[in-house]
Amino acid sequence: MQKDKSSNTDILNTKVMGHRGAALLAPENTLSSIRAAAAAGATWVEIDVYLIAEGGLVIFHDDTLERCTNGEGVTRDAQLNYVIGLDAGTKFSADFAGEKVPTLLEALECIQSLGLGLNLEIKHDGADVETIVPAVMEMLKTHWVDNNKLMISSFNHAALQMSYGINSDRHLAQLYEDIPDNWQEELESIQAYSLNCDYSRLTETQAKAVKAAGYKLLCYTANDPQAVESHWAWGMDAVITDDPSKFAFLSE
Repeated sequence: MQKDKSSNTDILNTKVMGHRGAALLAPENTLSSIRAAAAAGATWVEIDVYLIAEGGLVIFHDDTLERCTNGEGVTRDAQLNYVIGLDAGTKFSADFAGEKVPTLLEALECIQSLGLGLNLEIKHDGADVETIVPAVMEMLKTHWVDNNKLMISSFNHAALQMSYGINSDRHLAQLYEDIPDNWQEELESIQAYSLNCDYSRLTETQAKAVKAAGYKLLCYTANDPQAVESHWAWGMDAVITDDPSKFAFLSE
């Protein structure tokens, strides 16, 4: 029988979650971005954890390094010392010159020091799932204190299945762009806490079905409150946004 985590442990005490920290306010997936989200009033942040060479875990989104840093090459193949030495700020703004790509540990420490909740998205190559998931779960076991301020999300269902197998008490969130017909089967198999999806592809029928099934519903990446105005009536629980300040009125 499905365990309904959304009613047993209601961890989501916010309607607004910063995306990649606060990606419109500071360089995405950096400590500055996490701090900017907190300064803008967000009490939760979403960031991406990426596996690189020799088991390194960094906070990064892309499969290549060029868009967000002064580095070059495939992210997965990069050595940790190389990645953490890159400038991840200048391409956003000269004001952030020298901003670094943080390790997972640095991000966990920063987020907890600010008292924030964390939505940690596991990025991956298909072949990396069996490496990244145990490493991330071990890091969370030893360096994250409050399970009620933690959500693990991924587009990769196998990654979430493995996470569930390692620790069934974690709050898991299945990510979708387009919600598939078998979404409920997938969420039940991992006793998911929430379904996180693209707000622009979500229909009212889908939203109401997700809520009727007992799950939280989070929508990404909305930066205009009017764009998701109807979604609240559909049952959306929280919005994931690049600029939490645009949604500050929801916490007033």
